[in-house]
Amino acid sequence: MKIELRHGSGGEETGRLIHELFEKYFTNPILDRMEDGAVLPVMKGHPVLTSDSFVVEPLFFSGGDIGKLSICGTVNDLSSMGARPLYLTASFILETGLETETLEKVVSSMAETAREAGVSIVAGDTKVIEGKGGLYINTAGIGERAKGLAISASAMEEGDAVILTGTMGDHHGTILTARLHMKSSLRSDCAPLNGLVESLLKEGITIHTIRDITRGGLATVAGELAEASGKAMELMEDEIPVSEEIRELSGILGLDPLTMGNEGKMMIILPEKEADRALAILRNHPYGRQASLAGRITKGEGVHLITAYGGKRKLLPLRGEGLPRIC
Repeated sequence: MKIELRHGSGGEETGRLIHELFEKYFTNPILDRMEDGAVLPVMKGHPVLTSDSFVVEPLFFSGGDIGKLSICGTVNDLSSMGARPLYLTASFILETGLETETLEKVVSSMAETAREAGVSIVAGDTKVIEGKGGLYINTAGIGERAKGLAISASAMEEGDAVILTGTMGDHHGTILTARLHMKSSLRSDCAPLNGLVESLLKEGITIHTIRDITRGGLATVAGELAEASGKAMELMEDEIPVSEEIRELSGILGLDPLTMGNEGKMMIILPEKEADRALAILRNHPYGRQASLAGRITKGEGVHLITAYGGKRKLLPLRGEGLPRIC
C-alpha cells in the first residue's frame, strides 16, 4: 500500500496507520494512553531538552537508515550534555507515494534503536503532503542530568586533553558512495552513544566538554568549541583516527576527512590527568574501540593542526555546501 493524502486527514485512515504501524512498534504505557501530551514522571536531576530533524538521502544505507539515525542523533545530543536520555517524540512528514512497507522498516528500526538506547517514544504526529514518496522525521528528546554536572563548552580548561572516540568521516563517506552508486566496504558509524558517556560518568571521570561530531566534521566542531570557550585547541594529525577506506576515498575525490561528518563519534574534553583512564574505559566499549588521545586545549584562539612533519597550520571549518542531506 502507498501513502495517500487521506492518511493525513485525521480520520479513519490516519487512525488505522497509527494503530497498525506506529503503535505496533512504539507501544509503552505512556504512549498507549493516546492523549494529546505525555505526562512524564518527575525527575530527580535537571531536565535537558533537544530537538532535531532528519532528511537524509537515501533513506537506507549501509549501517543504518533514517529511522535509526533519528534516534541516534537525538540520543547523542542529550548525551553530549551529560544527560541520560529518557523520552523522545517522533513526528513524521510523509510524501504521497511512499510505500507503507518502507515506512514500517523505518519505524521498526527506530523501535530497535530506542530499545538499545533505553529510551521510550512517548508522543508524535503524522502529516502527509503531496510528493514523490519521501519521508522526513522530526524528533524531540528529554533527558536527565545529575545535579552538579556542568558539561559545557565554557567548562574547557587550558591543559585539558582532547579525546576522539573513533574514526572520522565514516557516515559521510557511506552516504556519498551510496549516492554515487560506488561499490564500497564503508559502513555508517550511526550509533547511540549514551552508554559510552555513561560508562565514563559511572567511573567518576571528570568531563568538561562533549560534542558529537556530525555535519561539518571534526574541524567544524573543534572551531565551534574554541570560539564558544575563548580558548585554543591543538590537534595532532598522527593521532586522529581515519580508516584506510576513508583515506582512499578522500584521495580519489579530493575530500578532507576532517570536514566529513559522522553519526557515532564524539569529542570528549577532560583533565589531562584522567585521560589514560578515560581511554581505557572507552576502548572497552563497543563504540569506543578506536578512541584516541588526539590533542589538548591551550591559550589563544582557533584550532591548529600539528602535522605529521611537525609543522603547524590553522584548521579551518567546512565552507560551502559540503554534502547536503547527510542526516
